[in-house]
Amino acid sequence: MNNYDLIVIGGGAAGMIAAIKAGRDGKNVLLLEKLSKTGSKLKATGGGRCNLTNTLSNEDFMARFGRNGRFMRDALELFDHHSLQQFFSEIGVATHAPDGFRIFPVGHSSQTILDALEEELKHLHVRVLCSQKVTEILHDGCKVSGLKTEQQSFFSPNIIIATGGLGYPMLGAEGDGYTLASALGHTTTELFPAMMPLLTKENWTDNCRADTLPKVELRVALKKYHKLHATGDLIFTKNGIRGPVVLDFAREITPLLKELGEVPIIAKLTKGINEDALLQLFKNSAAQELHVSIKKSLLPILPASVIDELCKLVGVDSTMKFSKIEGKARAELIKIVCATPLTITGHDGFKMAMITRGGISLKETNPQTMQSKLIQGLYFCGEVMDIDGPCGGYNLQWSFSSGYLAGSLL
Repeated sequence: MNNYDLIVIGGGAAGMIAAIKAGRDGKNVLLLEKLSKTGSKLKATGGGRCNLTNTLSNEDFMARFGRNGRFMRDALELFDHHSLQQFFSEIGVATHAPDGFRIFPVGHSSQTILDALEEELKHLHVRVLCSQKVTEILHDGCKVSGLKTEQQSFFSPNIIIATGGLGYPMLGAEGDGYTLASALGHTTTELFPAMMPLLTKENWTDNCRADTLPKVELRVALKKYHKLHATGDLIFTKNGIRGPVVLDFAREITPLLKELGEVPIIAKLTKGINEDALLQLFKNSAAQELHVSIKKSLLPILPASVIDELCKLVGVDSTMKFSKIEGKARAELIKIVCATPLTITGHDGFKMAMITRGGISLKETNPQTMQSKLIQGLYFCGEVMDIDGPCGGYNLQWSFSSGYLAGSLL
């Protein structure tokens, strides 16, 4: 009972699909999960709606991961978003892309995904043991032979580490995979929390919490890092910013915070309207209504609360007519509306992070198989590796693709 063709450590998306792939190939598979049930993080993905993947081509998909994206090529060629949709169709879950980009289960419920994966594991007779924390991987310096949990030992010539990162610690993330890999000689890059709200030095954001601003562009206001940017919906909070654009931006900002202490950014809140166009907007408003206020002129592009706060920052009364304020104040108002400065000062650490930036070094893993270059029979997949992407199904697709490749035992 304790000897297997493959043992998978971790019952998340990557681990379950790795076990399923190996099971379909006729392998005798054991899946170990340290929590009391599998798929806890998967169930929480996308606020429970489970954004599985997206419709980008493989080339465009890899580009969104930055310099490490090319590592994904073999995994995506084997199991891309088309393959993923076909896979779920085979196990009874229909998927669709209602916005033409993000792909969800038709019911928009992560529970349907989890139920289908668990049912397929049962169908393939994959042995699943929960509440099993792995403490050691057994090896002779050249190849693996098994592992120990807190309760017992299991034996196999193939072991997949699919333990995830440090994101969602309330769902069991403790970095177990990094510890296990390190004991076998693998290197883990520096780890940073990603996909999380950010804290700002400015406190006026507290007065603007009621509204969501669409199509906001955030960009680092430092020449050396000016290419770092993200676009999406923004929400102000009591002490900072959150929303999809912030989740994307945070993966670039958290390493900079450690390096610089604080990071100045520019928020373009006006849906692409530049200073010349904004000046013309004021002129057009005045032409249509003789005594129109600054606030009324700006309401088509900004919420009232944000208009009031930006006006306060430059010492302008938002109820005044634009033409009645002095020239310097006009210039300052137009500038701050089109390019609002904020200073990122921190974050709440991994307790608020959805994913981890960093992980097991890609240099030590064969991208064609996901097998370790150091220890025969040892494989990695998913978030435990040094690959992270933005919001929009990128990270879950990577988990499924890398898990499927690792489970192929090529």
